[in-house]
Amino acid sequence: MMTKQNNVVTPNLIATVVLPSATTMPESMAMLGGLEGSKVNAWIDSMRASSPTRTILYSAKGKQIVVFLDYDGTLSPIVADPDKAYMTRKMRGTLKDIARHFPTAIVTGRCRDKVINFVKLAELYYAASHGMDIMGPTKNQTAAEKTNKAVLFQPASQFLPMIDEVYKILLEKTKSVSGAKVENNKFCLSVHFRCVDEKSWAPLAEKVRLVLNEYPKLKLTQGRKVLEIRPTIKWDKGKALEFLMESLGYENSNDVFPIYIGDDRTDEDAFKVLRRREQGVGIL
Repeated sequence: MMTKQNNVVTPNLIATVVLPSATTMPESMAMLGGLEGSKVNAWIDSMRASSPTRTILYSAKGKQIVVFLDYDGTLSPIVADPDKAYMTRKMRGTLKDIARHFPTAIVTGRCRDKVINFVKLAELYYAASHGMDIMGPTKNQTAAEKTNKAVLFQPASQFLPMIDEVYKILLEKTKSVSGAKVENNKFCLSVHFRCVDEKSWAPLAEKVRLVLNEYPKLKLTQGRKVLEIRPTIKWDKGKALEFLMESLGYENSNDVFPIYIGDDRTDEDAFKVLRRREQGVGIL
């Protein structure tokens, strides 16, 4: 069971989360920049006067912020090789500082082991495989506790053999497409075509569709130059957000302000949840 953090929002803490930094960061994550130096302080003052920031400051004042972050394109830059989507040391420091004040979760399509290896912070919540592999913080736990208690929820476990089978088939079917990369994210698959010649995009997608025709329990969606293959269960990043909010004890609370930052189509499911709850803010 996850526990609440008692830090209630003050203007300075809100600024840490929602105001831009003077340094260059990935597009969406610029909202989470460090606040250092007179130039940055001056920028913060000017941003506090802006209408969107004033609205967030007013709406979140006195409430518990919970932070949800996509990984690729938010905490790290989009890169040609998905295995090299490293976050900077500065970004890791910023993220660590945010997690000291607020419950913070990484919600990503990546497999859990890979994103944890990228982020290297045990005090975070991780909702990997588009929220189908959820784990709470493991900081200060023994090795046995990490193994036995860390995994909170895996709603698609029964699909693992099918996912592995399709992964092997797609490796074979796509190996003739130069630049294509199939990534096994445990409970889902990604077929990256960022490095594929544009003329080959449609033929590659057709190869993937033909494979999935034999697997009606899997569905195909598209992200930023990536084809996503997921089980057809009713679970997505929005459901993961709801699960984490409930686990933290904020299911029916009016004293919480969720902030979700993401840059892909799959993050829209989380934005829809926030709109339905009429709480918090989604930042694209």
